[in-house]
Amino acid sequence: MEINLLELWSSMGLPIRGVVIVLTIQAVACVAVVIDRLLLLILARRRAGAVAASLQPAMESAQYDRALLAMSQAKPNHLTQYLEVGLRTFLSERSEGQDALRSGELARRALGRKGDAISRDLYRGMNVLASTGSTAPFIGLLGTVLGIINAFKVIAATGSGGIGTIGASIGEALVVTGYGLMVAIPAVLLFNWISAKIASYEAGLVNAGGELIDRLETGRRGVSASDRSPLADRALVQAPAAAEP
Repeated sequence: MEINLLELWSSMGLPIRGVVIVLTIQAVACVAVVIDRLLLLILARRRAGAVAASLQPAMESAQYDRALLAMSQAKPNHLTQYLEVGLRTFLSERSEGQDALRSGELARRALGRKGDAISRDLYRGMNVLASTGSTAPFIGLLGTVLGIINAFKVIAATGSGGIGTIGASIGEALVVTGYGLMVAIPAVLLFNWISAKIASYEAGLVNAGGELIDRLETGRRGVSASDRSPLADRALVQAPAAAEP
């Protein structure tokens, strides 16, 4: 069965065309959000990887001024922004006479606030995918209702209810419903997939921040391979691999 989209569009009434336009806008917006979020995660991984080589030796040797310099000179990325807040807070509190545990607690709070800000940035636009996934089927259903109403108008105008009379109206109504599902299903799948990627990325950052605080509080100059968690290792040394699509 072949469907001539141009012929179908020309036969649609104005309300149904409005429904199709709304669904198309939602689909385009979803594509834009997906591309934007994937590019953000890929770019964050590459930038974090570029700075990790210079950052790790300074952190291992407790040369924190050198680490801060490397962070400030690096291109903007979530890893350095996150760790820099914790490290600067800790050093600032220590310089004011606070002990290591108190300074570490304040640094941990600063990391929590920074983590919330990073999370908002990572999830920016994801509400478009969520809203499209939940509303597109109903918008398509609205098109079906409008198409059926149009079919009844045709019956009233012609006095005949045969399939030849109302078939076109019913057909376009069902096509709009299918279009709504075609927009909604990928939106839901992509929302879940990208959300999982972002959650894994955030977990790497949180583990890196936790390792930083542990090191600052205890004064360790290094972390053994057996003590380091895989997520923190990727975040500090290889950059968050979870950002890879």
